[in-house]
Amino acid sequence: MAKVIALANQKGGVGKTTTAINLAASVAVLEKKILLIDADPQANATSGLGFDLQSIKTSIYECMIDHIDAHEAVLKTEIPGLELLPSHIDLVGAEIEMVGLPDREYILKNVIQQVIADYDYIFIDCSPSLGLITMNALTAAKSVIIPVQCEFFALEGLGKLLNTIKLIQSRLNVSLEIEGFLLTMYDARLRLSNQVVEEVTRHFQQMVFKTIIQRNVKLSESPSYGKPVILYDANSTGAINYLNLAKELLQKNAVSPS
Repeated sequence: MAKVIALANQKGGVGKTTTAINLAASVAVLEKKILLIDADPQANATSGLGFDLQSIKTSIYECMIDHIDAHEAVLKTEIPGLELLPSHIDLVGAEIEMVGLPDREYILKNVIQQVIADYDYIFIDCSPSLGLITMNALTAAKSVIIPVQCEFFALEGLGKLLNTIKLIQSRLNVSLEIEGFLLTMYDARLRLSNQVVEEVTRHFQQMVFKTIIQRNVKLSESPSYGKPVILYDANSTGAINYLNLAKELLQKNAVSPS
């Protein structure tokens, strides 16, 4: 039975999709069976894994709205053990279509239940908003990883996200936990980056992952080649950072990496 982990932050540009792709790929490399669900209408996780958005006929949208079996939409990636439930631009309209539906916050959870026994971990890449699809992801998840960029206003908006998580814990998903805060886009040369690390660590203490994701050219380049950084350049800082994060996540969940 898979552990379902959402990656959420309503602020854009914090490295959320980069983390979703590369953490999923790295955990798969450590011989776990992984499903990455792209729940963002921008579909960047789908294109970042090398899929042509025009050629995708069945996506998370059809699973949520048309009740297509999730198995029919899952795609195999270049990395053994890593599969993708892709997104599509149609997902933009899904929130409106879902508004009048009964148990609308549980639609994604019901989709995930169809495939949960097939994987060790299921990661959900959320859209940069706190809309109904993100609420669906948090309702379906066991835990949430919150990427925080080491830049100005790093903590801005986090209060709103934490309030949403509390609301979901109290009303929709009592077992939802924060897996951890992940510091991204770290540049050791900048005093600001170091100040943000100190500030976030002071605020959230043990809830912050020890692994910090550094700024890295290869990490920025790899999505345009449709590859996780571990395939694009396995020796790059970005690849090493995400492999370390994968190991930390597995250790945290009392599963020793293979």
